[in-house]
Amino acid sequence: MPGAIAVVEDDPALRRVLVRGLEAADFQVVWAVRDGASALGQVAAIAARPDALVLDLGLPDMDGMDVVSALRDRGVEAPVLVLTARDALPDRLRCFARGADDYLAKPFAFAELAARLDVLVRRRRPDAGGNAIALDPLRFRLGSGGTAVPLSPTEYRLLATLLVRRGEVVRRETLVCSAWPAGAIVRENTLDSYVTRLRRALRRAAVDARLDTVRGIGYRLH
Repeated sequence: MPGAIAVVEDDPALRRVLVRGLEAADFQVVWAVRDGASALGQVAAIAARPDALVLDLGLPDMDGMDVVSALRDRGVEAPVLVLTARDALPDRLRCFARGADDYLAKPFAFAELAARLDVLVRRRRPDAGGNAIALDPLRFRLGSGGTAVPLSPTEYRLLATLLVRRGEVVRRETLVCSAWPAGAIVRENTLDSYVTRLRRALRRAAVDARLDTVRGIGYRLH
């Protein structure tokens, strides 16, 4: 089930959008602040520590990478998803080296943000039994136990979207918008082909999951 999320974003309009969107996706936003000092002050209280953080890099008082380092130095283990306009490979590598867990460039699709956060929270609070789905957002892999099955970026985004809405019917148009860039021409059989690949990957990973077709509407992950 969705977890408690903290937001660190200096743009007040985007901060409000993030809070509303996360709450609409059934996450609990425990706090939302505009700068690094406020974020570090919040996590100083153990009770205020979230299951995951959404963090911008361009903060008014410090670089977001320094916030990640400070969080790790203070023993905060909650996963950090960096949400930023910086999309150069060196920036991403530095974030991961400093302790970030995932990275999403602006502009972004909200469905992908929610799916990535859900994966991070699930990894932090794994299911008690069975072979639960585990997604690796850094290497685009599906795993369970010692098994790791590689996924293409498109396959990963499709599965992440289905996972965040597990048990629900996800419409075809929602899956296309989540997995392909805006404006991409995606034929009906293209999506079906990718779903076939996902079913094969789920079998190879031997996870407790089933991907059903809901004819004329979309797909449901059980």
